[in-house]
Amino acid sequence: MANTTFSGPIKAGSIKDTTGTTVGTNVANIGSVLMAQSAVIDIIGASNANQVVATVPANSQIVDVILNITTVNNDSNAATVVVGTSADADAFVPSTSAKTAATTRGTLDTEATDVGSTDIQVLADFTATDGNGTTGAATVTVLYIQNNNLTA
Repeated sequence: MANTTFSGPIKAGSIKDTTGTTVGTNVANIGSVLMAQSAVIDIIGASNANQVVATVPANSQIVDVILNITTVNNDSNAATVVVGTSADADAFVPSTSAKTAATTRGTLDTEATDVGSTDIQVLADFTATDGNGTTGAATVTVLYIQNNNLTA
């Protein structure tokens, strides 16, 4: 399958500016396309920090971060995953057990409201207590609106 790449942001709608009050005729209806980046993260064996999940462009708005653990880690002790940034390791998904197959949606904090004037890397950290787990599979997905510029 072929891929198409745009520099973005991608917007859709038929009316750019509001010139009246009739919806569908002269009221702006342009919206931004929701973007996504995903990565498989390593949750087998020893701890593995700073796994790059996504690089979100500057001025974007992160709207959701989703951790999907599809195969549990079978470490005999605790094993957890957090998703955040280098400055705030759990900014997007707080400490979550890697020993339960589940989908966890993040509780987004300040970094998510407005990415800011530079790109931001979303990172996942896996922590294993004894590192003897031989199973585990997880994916992290970051959903964002490119160049949404929420700064006042």
